[in-house]
Amino acid sequence: MLTIWGRMNSLNVQKAVWAAEEVGLAYTRHDAGGAFGVVDTPAYRAMNPNGLVPVIDDDGFILWESNAIVRYFAARHGAGRLWPNDPAQRALSDRWMDWQCTAFYPAYHIAFHGTVRTPPEKRDPAAIAASVAKTEPLAELLDTHLARNAYLGGDMFSIGDIAVGPAVHRWLNMPVQRKPRPHLEAWHRRVTARPSAACFASLPVT
Repeated sequence: MLTIWGRMNSLNVQKAVWAAEEVGLAYTRHDAGGAFGVVDTPAYRAMNPNGLVPVIDDDGFILWESNAIVRYFAARHGAGRLWPNDPAQRALSDRWMDWQCTAFYPAYHIAFHGTVRTPPEKRDPAAIAASVAKTEPLAELLDTHLARNAYLGGDMFSIGDIAVGPAVHRWLNMPVQRKPRPHLEAWHRRVTARPSAACFASLPVT
């Protein structure tokens, strides 16, 4: 039986749970991290010495790092769909997983935490504005790519969409002024309309 540890308002947990839902895996999820604690317990640290979420236990196979978990689920249960058989086609989607971690998240996360998780009286408007300004060119990059492609890897929904989807969901739902990005917004509607995406898209952005 698959077990997933992590709270559902975590971006990285959302990725792992979405991937599990997409390939039709039965699983049990336990809240962990943030207000739920758990991550500093010896038992949890034995699974993930980083003390972060998510972690999975797939019949004794322990794995942490959200993108690794998405790749594992896709390769084991979604070959030919989430995990394209052709290495070049797979790489076109896979690259967006790294881009989300190294470019998109670092740009927008200050605006997200500043507007969604920080009380109004403690917000830093200059830092929020700077974060939004850093994110806009990346949103434009996505919009341009999606003007030519139905999904991030081309014509087929795959691992890159799962990695980037929850992050874009945050970006489009945080209370900041954004430039309209019609292709990005259409892609967001398309991927979050998938039944598997309800695990995060139906929840408040917190």
